[in-house]
Amino acid sequence: MKTKYLIGLVLSSVVFFSCMDQKKSENTANKANTFNYNVEQFADIKVLRYQIPGWENLTLKEQKLVYYLTKAGLSGRDIIWDQNYRHNLTIRKALENIYSNYEGDRNNEDWNNFEVYLKRVWFSNGIHHHYSNAKFTANFSSEYLSGLLAQTNTKLEGEAFNVIFNDNDAKKVNLSKDVDNVLLSAVNLYGPDITTADVESFYSDKISPNKDKPLSFGLNSQLVKINGVLTERVYKSGGLYGAAIDEITKWLELAQGVAENTAQGEALGLLIEYYKTGDLQVWDDYNVAWTAATEGNIDYINSFIEVYNDPVGYTGSYETIVQVKDFDMSQKMAVLSENAQWFEDNSPLMDAHKKKNVVGVSYKVVNVAGEAGDASPSTPIGVNLPNANWIRAAVGSKSVSLGNIIHSYNNAGSSGRLKEYVNDNEEYELEKKHGQLADKLHTALHEVIGHASGQLNPGVGETKQTLKKYASTLEEGRADLVGLYYLYDSKLQDLGLVQDWKEVGVAAYDGYIRNGLMTQLIRLELGDDVEEAHMVNRQWVSAWAFEKGAADNVIEKVSRDGKTYFQINDYDKLHDLFGQLLRETQRIKSEGDFKAAEALVEGYGVKVDQDLHKEVLERNKQFTSAPYSGFVNPVIVPKMNDLGEIESFTITQPKTFKDQMVYYSNEYNFLPEVN
Repeated sequence: MKTKYLIGLVLSSVVFFSCMDQKKSENTANKANTFNYNVEQFADIKVLRYQIPGWENLTLKEQKLVYYLTKAGLSGRDIIWDQNYRHNLTIRKALENIYSNYEGDRNNEDWNNFEVYLKRVWFSNGIHHHYSNAKFTANFSSEYLSGLLAQTNTKLEGEAFNVIFNDNDAKKVNLSKDVDNVLLSAVNLYGPDITTADVESFYSDKISPNKDKPLSFGLNSQLVKINGVLTERVYKSGGLYGAAIDEITKWLELAQGVAENTAQGEALGLLIEYYKTGDLQVWDDYNVAWTAATEGNIDYINSFIEVYNDPVGYTGSYETIVQVKDFDMSQKMAVLSENAQWFEDNSPLMDAHKKKNVVGVSYKVVNVAGEAGDASPSTPIGVNLPNANWIRAAVGSKSVSLGNIIHSYNNAGSSGRLKEYVNDNEEYELEKKHGQLADKLHTALHEVIGHASGQLNPGVGETKQTLKKYASTLEEGRADLVGLYYLYDSKLQDLGLVQDWKEVGVAAYDGYIRNGLMTQLIRLELGDDVEEAHMVNRQWVSAWAFEKGAADNVIEKVSRDGKTYFQINDYDKLHDLFGQLLRETQRIKSEGDFKAAEALVEGYGVKVDQDLHKEVLERNKQFTSAPYSGFVNPVIVPKMNDLGEIESFTITQPKTFKDQMVYYSNEYNFLPEVN
């Protein structure tokens, strides 16, 4: 599970951690002042840079490990493009050829619109928006594109050409109610003629050898019909995406050769075996080994993991994140994982749904060294893996917060939106004072305590089977609620994590409600429903609390000078409401109550108050900062000696977004246009 960051919505910029050593804080600030975090902005996107703190403190062997893992991740880059949509690679390669070879007028409006369209496609790994899932509108004509194709001797025809301009395949992931979500989703995890009923029927017949350790059926395959028969095309060497997977394993084998310890090396060996065989039992064996391998300065995420892009939650999107441990912050925040059992024991969950023995929750703040696939350019800020409930219960999980990513967000400048949407100056000052800390703690509580909390009732299947398309948003909302419940608790002060738990909690609640009910709407076009899993969960959590607290006026909708604000009048009662909703959400998951999940998500999380949405968008027009952000990756460049061996590395930064995207397409071009 991963946590998405709300750049443009989280707007404070004071300190990371209240008890951070002052001298270190000043040194960090001085470095931040000399580094340019901003690359460029276009459409609704801002592209940023990040640094790799601590790189110079790694040994050469550790630097080699980071380099090989980063190369492995980038080698699979084309996979996410093909997973996202069946024509993405064809379209991208045609557009890039035009961009590199067109010798005509590059200063007119049509060319500018073409360039923005290509950059949006690059950023989203395809022709659908990375967050809303809606297909981009091309603000140039089909005739203009045809002319560019002819002038650059580029081929793009048929459905791949027409889909840029028509209404077909309008949504990458369609989660609308009462439609066939698989059939109407353009995502290429299933053949274009596959229905939801096909998927459910196919996987309902799959039986795990051990019912207590269910395999993740469908995680690494595309389900298609061949001569009318449902068939899986497995992602593996010699199978679907085999050419890219062979490149991935080549670099993983080099990484295994410089592993920091035996446990890390054995886990890498299992990942290599999984890529070569596609065997889901090996995948589970790998996750058990990877979860237990907690020693060392380097870690990574690599493979087909998160299922947000699957309308029914089976198939994982390709993603990788290479991580260098942040020793100082990891030590400070380890207190959460050390007290995981206390949080579980004192939660408002029903006793039957509480874990009696929370095991193996490791938490680290890390610095990203490289990302690829579904984690790039748009990146999470926190990750908790593995996703299998039985592994979490038996072995534990790894939770990480991406410290340098958060640092870049917070130092890339703010837009002033905060003052526009806060209810009063007191709320504004509390957000400035505690907002970053509250966000950091919420991410940590969400990942470390939230995703590790709770258990399924005996005999209840995995949530992707019981809650289906609502599984992702229910899980993210449940983890959010764990964080919200404990953000307003004196335990955080007892553990030394905050200096004033109530002020931090108030700031956290103000920010969450303000975002969930109002400011996240700047990301939507007027008339759109909320569809992305994290946005949906923030709305249903906030809207449910708003409605259920109405009798006591817990949250008040205030109208002043023609503008809407949300004012929390009773933080203690809101804390209780979050506890009640957490208890119910865990019950839904534990019992596999699909009807209740549907009622909660559809009733509170999807539909938008159109008058409020129109107002929010109108108020937002004064701000020029884009609502979405992502990153270029620093480039790790090896220096070779006369024997062809690596003797050192340098880190360089891409000058432009275009430079990195073109370089990646040339360097990591391992898949054909049609797979």
